[in-house]
Amino acid sequence: MDPKAKAEAAMKERIERLKRELSTVRTGRANPHMLEGVQVEYYGSLVPLKQVAAVSVPEARTLEVRPWDASAYKALESALMAANLGAQPQGDGAVLRLSFPPMTEERRKDLSKQVGKTGEEFRVAIRTERQEANQHLKKTAKDQNWPEDKVKGAEGQIQKLTDDFIKQIDVIVTDKQKEITTI
Repeated sequence: MDPKAKAEAAMKERIERLKRELSTVRTGRANPHMLEGVQVEYYGSLVPLKQVAAVSVPEARTLEVRPWDASAYKALESALMAANLGAQPQGDGAVLRLSFPPMTEERRKDLSKQVGKTGEEFRVAIRTERQEANQHLKKTAKDQNWPEDKVKGAEGQIQKLTDDFIKQIDVIVTDKQKEITTI
């Protein structure tokens, strides 16, 4: 695989990881992704919540958790309490509801900073991918006796690719920060 294609695949994977990571950040609205890390003890083993219950969003700040099996209700309730999500589960025996309070301005600012730091970590990862691609390119060029202008052209393509992916990260981070700060 040529260095540019390998770098592009790695950078795309970084973008997908960033999207997944930011989807779990609380924005003031309830989001089923907030429960992705919750593990439920079900028949003696820990399983992800989504394997034992359906999660829906009936209102902007409320999540509804409906177990597939009624016997899992208590285990779900315990797991949601232990998850420390900022909302206590309330239920009627069949459905658990998590009502999230509105975020304070200070909390919004903290989350916005956290999203910015996460974005910067991913920008650094993209630049590292560029560095590795350039090193691989130079080694390939040396081994295959490429002319200097071909090497410079390939480096330019890798730099353009890097710039495009960093712009994508900037857009994703800015959108998430707007989502967090919007009341």
